[in-house]
Amino acid sequence: MRFLTAVHTDIGIKKKTNQDSALIMEAKTDKGNVLLTVICDGMGGLAKGEVASSTVIQAFSDWFENDLAKILALDDPKNAIFDSWEKIALECNRKISKYARSNGISMGTTLNAMLFAADKYYIINIGDTRSYCIYDALYQLTKDQTFVQREMDMGRMTVEEARVSPQRNVLLQCVGASDFIQPDFFCGEFAQGQVFMQCSDGFRHIITADEIYQCFNPQVLVGEQAMADNAVYLTELNKYRREQDNITVILVKVE
Repeated sequence: MRFLTAVHTDIGIKKKTNQDSALIMEAKTDKGNVLLTVICDGMGGLAKGEVASSTVIQAFSDWFENDLAKILALDDPKNAIFDSWEKIALECNRKISKYARSNGISMGTTLNAMLFAADKYYIINIGDTRSYCIYDALYQLTKDQTFVQREMDMGRMTVEEARVSPQRNVLLQCVGASDFIQPDFFCGEFAQGQVFMQCSDGFRHIITADEIYQCFNPQVLVGEQAMADNAVYLTELNKYRREQDNITVILVKVE
């Protein structure tokens, strides 16, 4: 299989810096094409959120270049992939925390990474940057590590209440700003014609699931230009509706 990809990131209408970071890396292997996509949504004063997010991005780029080939040589690489990703997350958490403490600041980043290899996808998630699969509908693959998600899980808050809650952006875990982090891992199979989307929370707060599906369903995304154009369109729609955050989206279509 081959992959069509697009990425779009925007500083938005309010913030002075874009603290989101994104990564797309692809390679040909004996087992076919493999693709790594990552979005990190940084937080911190001045440009320190950008430092946090780019630190994690660089760690995953190094992993793709140096470690992935030997992992994919295993009969079942799932555990090795997730174990190595957890080590990256823990090491980045230590490194970013140490830097923040030494400079008397607070900083951190979410992490959402997807690897497409053979016919399977693998996901690590920390925070509220999301992964979706799109074919006959929009399917959320990850669960937010947020206060409002925990409240919904406990039956103390409805989806409608969570959507407008002033605490909707409160994270339970964050790389660099948490003493303890426990990533969530997800794995599944993908098929030809499916579209996958990753986005920072700034992309999805204001536009609806139906609007995302109408712009990103497989029938509409006929090529990489259409993918890029529609990513820009929904980003501008977010800005028109006064979204305050940085906005980043990655699209992958399987062909």
